Amino acid sequence: MKSTAPLLQLPVAEDLYLRRATAADAQDLYFIIDRDRPYLREWLPFIDFTQDPGDTEAYLKYVSASNNTSDLVFVIVHEREVCGLIGYKRIDRLNKKLEIGYWLAEHKQGKGIMRRSCQTLVTYAFEKLRMNRIEIRVGVDNQRSSNIPRQLGFSLEGVERDGEFLNDHYHDLEVYSLLRSEYEG
Repeated sequence: MKSTAPLLQLPVAEDLYLRRATAADAQDLYFIIDRDRPYLREWLPFIDFTQDPGDTEAYLKYVSASNNTSDLVFVIVHEREVCGLIGYKRIDRLNKKLEIGYWLAEHKQGKGIMRRSCQTLVTYAFEKLRMNRIEIRVGVDNQRSSNIPRQLGFSLEGVERDGEFLNDHYHDLEVYSLLRSEYEG
């Protein structure tokens, strides 16, 4: 089904922006996944199931479909290069809460790209989508990823035991949250 949603673009910095993902991004994203497979598979369960560009295209068609109201996914564009994915998962409009998920190409790590991209999505979620609660879940021991919610003022709520099946066994996830009242305060 073809998406009728407008192409949303969120500026982050002069050399960095987020653009609503479409099926046309499949080739670029698959290239990153395939090139960085050993690096990305340490923390991302979908990597082993992404075996060709068609797998990435099917995912992008699903999240960009007009009848999908639970996800809003963006490509991360840094210095005119697509270098990762970030977005809202499990958008719950009734309870005004959602989760942010993300991944980034290995060669773009350590530049503040993901922290700044997450900050942009936090701001958009509270100010435009009128959410009350944002969650970020990261694998226990995934220091790079857990630094992001900590730097953005999220609180560690606890550990979701066996929260994710990854590399043939279950892993625990740290659960971070930020409330509207904390953001506004």
